[in-house]
Amino acid sequence: MQIAPVPTRGFFPPRPRASAAVLALLRVVLRGDGDLLSLLPATAYRTEVGPLGFSRRSILIVNRPDQVRRVLSDPEGIFPKSDLMVAALAPLIGDSIFVSSGETWRRQRRMIDPAFTMMRVHRAFPAMEDGAQACEDALDTHAGNTTAFSLDLAMSHLTADIICRTVFSTGLETRAAHDVFDAFTIFEHSVAQVEIRRLIMDRAWTTVPQSERVLAACGTIRRHLGDLLNTHLGPNGDRFDDIASAVVAARDDFTQTAFTREELIDQLGVLFLAGHETSASALTWAVFLLARQPALVARVRAEIRALAGPSQPITFDMTKQLPTIRNVFRETLRLYPPITFLPRVATEATTIGKRRVRRGALVMVAPWVLHRHARYWHDPHRFDPDRFAPEREAQLTPGAYIPFGLGPRVCAGAAFAQAEAVLLIARLFRRFDFHVIKPEVVRPAARLTTRPAEQIMIRVSRAAP
Repeated sequence: MQIAPVPTRGFFPPRPRASAAVLALLRVVLRGDGDLLSLLPATAYRTEVGPLGFSRRSILIVNRPDQVRRVLSDPEGIFPKSDLMVAALAPLIGDSIFVSSGETWRRQRRMIDPAFTMMRVHRAFPAMEDGAQACEDALDTHAGNTTAFSLDLAMSHLTADIICRTVFSTGLETRAAHDVFDAFTIFEHSVAQVEIRRLIMDRAWTTVPQSERVLAACGTIRRHLGDLLNTHLGPNGDRFDDIASAVVAARDDFTQTAFTREELIDQLGVLFLAGHETSASALTWAVFLLARQPALVARVRAEIRALAGPSQPITFDMTKQLPTIRNVFRETLRLYPPITFLPRVATEATTIGKRRVRRGALVMVAPWVLHRHARYWHDPHRFDPDRFAPEREAQLTPGAYIPFGLGPRVCAGAAFAQAEAVLLIARLFRRFDFHVIKPEVVRPAARLTTRPAEQIMIRVSRAAP
């Protein structure tokens, strides 16, 4: 569906300047920060299926919705997760369900499916409420002291606390939360597979050793996960009824074997990082976007208070009755999808549309690009939550919005993430105003996830009654 243009107006949040492929490459090399967003040429936002820059192995970007579905659903079994992503994540989450393929993935999925049922929102909602209350208490202290703090770190701590309560039945203490945030930041900045030189120059399936810095960061995260897991492996482990206990109890249908301790850390690491890092990224951007638009905050706050008053509990059913907040979150995911790229590798020569694809080519589905594609969106770079309003649904192109992926590997925690975000945005903005320090320097960057290039510093104040 091609959308007729409409006049450009409104709020255009930060994004990299798109330019010709050679200029984009030079800019990224000179800056030296490995930001893959800045590497995207202007043509990427207009093409349906075509080459993406210059690479020894061939990189193809796929934006046409029917071909996006084919690649991500992969009925032919020829587009597994890319070797670059698998190698990048292996020190952190091993050969776990997020990166495995074929029969290994199917076995893991069968074993973990019972644990996924425990992520149902009704069951997890109390953990979200507890995490929200702890965050409100911390923000109230900041408001009283007028202190500046990192929005990124605050949202990371909040979502890590919630996912720990959901997976392990316990909150994440502050020091551990800081350790995990710092370690993942180091990991994203330093992991070899997102180095521009390797992306362009290496052949497919090249083995790349990781630096000691990356391995140490992965070790820090895995150590904290192991400490949480240990509470479920001892003699008192059977007292738990949560996601971790379900994964510990999982058995292979055919061999009746369980996951080893390292495999448990792999699988629980996926659930922890998927439920923590991606949610933290989305919430960081949602708070930033709202903080820059006081009129929209007033509209959001009026909607919350009309439903739940100034201090009444916001129940799970109420989260379904806050359409403005839901659309703010959906539009945030459109402009700043936490998983910026969904790379696949062609294991045999094929075609995508009219394009020939050689074996070993990197086939790139990029939610960041698809969600801003000139063919599928009105004013694609404009922040407009009302584009998801029911009266405008007919303008949306089916298959052009994929913040949670598509196909058999679609994110199992999508409903969890959406309910969590609506609750947290409602509770935080009902009580607080957020003030961004130096908003003009904020810019997005992507290595493995879509994050601010530098942490966003903010202050909070108590909202008027």
